[in-house]
Amino acid sequence: MATSRPYPAPPSVPPSSEAAAQHTHWWQRRWVRYGALIALLALSGLVILALVRQETGTEGFLVGLGLSVLPVPLLLAVFHWLGRVEPGPWRNMLFAFAWGACAAALMAIVANSFAIHWIATTTADPDDVDTLGATVIAPVVEETTKAAALLLIFLFRRRDVTGIVDGAVVAGVTATGFAFTENILYLGTAFDTDRLNGEWGLASMTAATFFVRIVMSPFAHPLFTVFTGIGFGFAALSGEHQRVRRVLLPLTGLLLAMGMHALWNGSASLGTYGFLAVYAGFMVPAFGLLTWLVVWARQRKLRTVREELPVYVAAGWLTPAEPPALGSMRARRLARNHARRHFGRPAARTVTEYGRYATSLAHLRHRGRRGRAGADFVHRERELLHELWRRREIAQPALNQAARTTMPVAVPPWPVPGMPGRPAGHGVYGAPGWPSGWPPVWPSGYGPYGPVAPPPWYNPYRTRP
Repeated sequence: MATSRPYPAPPSVPPSSEAAAQHTHWWQRRWVRYGALIALLALSGLVILALVRQETGTEGFLVGLGLSVLPVPLLLAVFHWLGRVEPGPWRNMLFAFAWGACAAALMAIVANSFAIHWIATTTADPDDVDTLGATVIAPVVEETTKAAALLLIFLFRRRDVTGIVDGAVVAGVTATGFAFTENILYLGTAFDTDRLNGEWGLASMTAATFFVRIVMSPFAHPLFTVFTGIGFGFAALSGEHQRVRRVLLPLTGLLLAMGMHALWNGSASLGTYGFLAVYAGFMVPAFGLLTWLVVWARQRKLRTVREELPVYVAAGWLTPAEPPALGSMRARRLARNHARRHFGRPAARTVTEYGRYATSLAHLRHRGRRGRAGADFVHRERELLHELWRRREIAQPALNQAARTTMPVAVPPWPVPGMPGRPAGHGVYGAPGWPSGWPPVWPSGYGPYGPVAPPPWYNPYRTRP
């Protein structure tokens, strides 16, 4: 497509939906939905808090709370690292953790108690009640309640789940919250039992419960639910016309999660050696396999960024240094550090946001090239380009500097078409030494890409001459 100006102008985006929101009913407004959700989670948290405290006693609750919080920062840090390529909104992570710790835990306790009571009234053997409760009822109920968080985000925050990594991160954070509440109950109950029996030390029930649940298997619940998250991730990669696939894949992941959960719970009835055999023969290999899969998906995501973004370089939206820099987590980190060192934390946050939007843009193009983009493809592309344009003055020089540090990147010579010349030794981003006057002050009517007068909208998917 021929055009008189080789550089783009800031993309125009559709007007905000605030005007349309004025014509909606009051219960359809965003603050009402958010308020109702927060109230529901808070009420669930208060109820689960009262139930656990009633079961364990005040001392048992405090001890269980103190011990259960130990693995939480480590697990959240792991899932945060996995999601750094395209970090999801913090609201999603907060919702996932709160849902697992409050709503899912409450529904699981109520449903498990009801189901076990019903089995006890129809089965005479108490051992059968415990076995069925641990291997059948608990896996089905608990994995279903945790999967509800994934389903809600998948339905109402569809843009935030773009692949395997996103599904695994949301699932892991949800399961971490659920395990946190469950561990309070188990450790508090064990402490209360030891207090009544006068048993303390390494041979106590509290020590044994802590070793099994906190030391040996802190990843158990996240491991189970990640199967469900991967199912939702594969469904997100499917096209909109593949409806059967989008339904069957999450269900398959949920069934695998239930199966692993049932196997883990059933191993407790096999004795010490049976438990260790299941742990070493199934849990550890499954953990290693899923870890490899998620890390591979993470690297594949970075490769997609490097492969898809160059088309926007040709269009003038990005600089040649950006695709390789955005496709390297080391370069992104260097860019954040550089922005923070020169302009403070807000600049580093700007670089992080720029990387997230660029990654979303790369995957949107990848889906469009494979015929899997939705009907809002053009609208979404303009939104992402608009967000990148707003942050370009801080993010692009920082990424360019990171690219110079990590890899040799050819920077276009100066002058560029349509712009006045600059002194020798200066490039698109100013002097190579990053003088104190950075970022450079562009001539009136110019930006880092040349004239900012709006040319015809450039769509990189149009057929080029």
